[in-house]
Amino acid sequence: MQVSKRVANHTIEQGQRAALYAGTSGFAYPSWKPDFYPEKLAAAKFLGYYATRLNLVEVNFTFRRIVLASTLEKWIEATNEGFRFSPKAHMKITHSLKLKDAESFTRLFLESLEPLRRAGRLAPVLFQLPPSFKADIERLGEFVRLLPKSDTFAFEFRHASWFSEAVYAVLRGHNVALCQAESEKLETPDVVTANFVYLRLRKEEYSPEELAAVTEKIGTHRAAGRTVYALFKHEDTPAGAFCAEKLLRG
Repeated sequence: MQVSKRVANHTIEQGQRAALYAGTSGFAYPSWKPDFYPEKLAAAKFLGYYATRLNLVEVNFTFRRIVLASTLEKWIEATNEGFRFSPKAHMKITHSLKLKDAESFTRLFLESLEPLRRAGRLAPVLFQLPPSFKADIERLGEFVRLLPKSDTFAFEFRHASWFSEAVYAVLRGHNVALCQAESEKLETPDVVTANFVYLRLRKEEYSPEELAAVTEKIGTHRAAGRTVYALFKHEDTPAGAFCAEKLLRG
């Protein structure tokens, strides 16, 4: 089956509203057949098909491994020019080193993303900190100063001690986004710290009313000139992918 690389223009009202990118955390789920992926679609063509319906994917693969340039080049080839990849930072940075003495490995990790950067396909890099990691403002400040201004970054804090004005000030000083992660366990404050917004929508399901509220929130940010990256949780079913499609349709 041939999969078209053509995708609808998801950024509407150019010049009036900032862009919206929406997708899920991952795409390689055979259980999404036949509701999302066609029954006979080969796994090797999942990404290409996914990119005809959504324009963003969060890459969890990079959390455990340094991705090969050849792999990224294949992903770029399989998707259209408007498609973006948001890599999750390697666990050595966030979970082993916990941002301390991480300059060398962080440089290595970011250099591995060069094919995406060169192709204009690199969305914000997500640093997801472990739930046991409590706020350390000095360490955060030292780390974000190392990050290149040419890329964009978001931080997902999973301990409530990070939700403070002092932390927000550090992020704002470097145009780093506070990842607004919405789940049943911990909900990040609705605080903007960058010129873009990174949403991780992690609830098991969203009612029409809840999705309408998310849509309204995104519209407000876009009207203010902030590009929005919205990612739904991956599940055994493609419910999150369908939610992302609804956001893109407005």
